[in-house]
Amino acid sequence: MRRELTRNFLVGYDCVLMQKIGKSEGNIEALLKLREAALQLGISFPTIKQWIYKKKIRSNQTAGGHHRIPQSEVDRLLFRSRGKTEQKRKQEIRRVSGRNQLVGRIESVQISGLMAEVRVSIGGQQITSIITARSAREMQLKRGQTAAALIKATEVMILRV
Repeated sequence: MRRELTRNFLVGYDCVLMQKIGKSEGNIEALLKLREAALQLGISFPTIKQWIYKKKIRSNQTAGGHHRIPQSEVDRLLFRSRGKTEQKRKQEIRRVSGRNQLVGRIESVQISGLMAEVRVSIGGQQITSIITARSAREMQLKRGQTAAALIKATEVMILRV
């Protein structure tokens, strides 16, 4: 019966929440299937498998031998990718003249009146940008989405990717 429950559990989920060891209680981390992690990183399924074998990316193995990638690992590697294909990545970079672009995950979007505060987590660091509420709504910025912080002089702009 335990095997049956394990099999049903593995088949019916998109991501698993796992308690981080050594962190405070209640701190859980999402584990992604390989295809989901590869899609977020803009790489192919075979590439992510090779990264696991070469220990370029940390993974957890299920009881059935399947690999799961922690969300923190995807976030750590996000700066390397912009679009889902190489051609899309090149197009994204061509659209904006600024080259100081940091890709990360949106932690929060707070809209108040005419302005919006957008916090982006990039490699464990936080960048906060104040943009117009209209821009935040037009880009449909939401927590958990991938975004790029474009740094130019003293301003930080947000680009939805």
